[in-house]
Amino acid sequence: MGVVQKVENGKFVESNSAASLAEAKKNAQGSNTLDKDAFLQLLVAQMKYQDPLEPTSNTEYISQYATFSELEQMQNMSASMELFRASSLVGQTVLLKVRDSQGRVTNVQGNVDYVVYENNKAYLSVNGDLYSMDDLDTVADPTYLEAYKLAADFLNIMNKLPSLENLTVADRENVEKLGEMYEGMNDYQKAFLTDEEVDTMKKYVAKMKDLVAIADADKDNSGDGDDGGDGDE
Repeated sequence: MGVVQKVENGKFVESNSAASLAEAKKNAQGSNTLDKDAFLQLLVAQMKYQDPLEPTSNTEYISQYATFSELEQMQNMSASMELFRASSLVGQTVLLKVRDSQGRVTNVQGNVDYVVYENNKAYLSVNGDLYSMDDLDTVADPTYLEAYKLAADFLNIMNKLPSLENLTVADRENVEKLGEMYEGMNDYQKAFLTDEEVDTMKKYVAKMKDLVAIADADKDNSGDGDDGGDGDE
């Protein structure tokens, strides 16, 4: 698995992906378990160097091997479950917490495009880079993300508006957009807004209707005045 490392000012800069893969490799090396061949070699060595006056019974050897086989099966099952879980994440939005070599944690969010399997380990492709499954922190529901983004956009527009006292017809487009966004939300999406925020929005909408009505009335009065200006000579 190749990793391209970024270079800035002539020095290598550790990317989030590189940090994730390096940590995964380190953990794999530190948790290498005894495989079947190594166990059999130890078993042969134990038989070779056992005390001839008190030899180990065949039953004990069989018991040791059976215990190891059971442990190996559990490890294989655990690895298979991780691979299955990784596959189910394809297309999902995830949040990763990646720790670099300095111990600093960086959040990475994005969709899982595909999964790479290597040495019974699964690696997630997020935003074009590979990350270890060990860095997976949160799997977000698309419905939740949509509602969260909609609420964030709503508040971003409202926070840019002036106070109610300083509201003018020039703000009409944004105020009407707020009203349309709220009316278009379902109950779940509306729940992401507080009662205070909804009340503030309604005050803006009501105030804008008054301002527009006043502006329209002034325009009509101005037009009537122009028509009445024509007199007989």
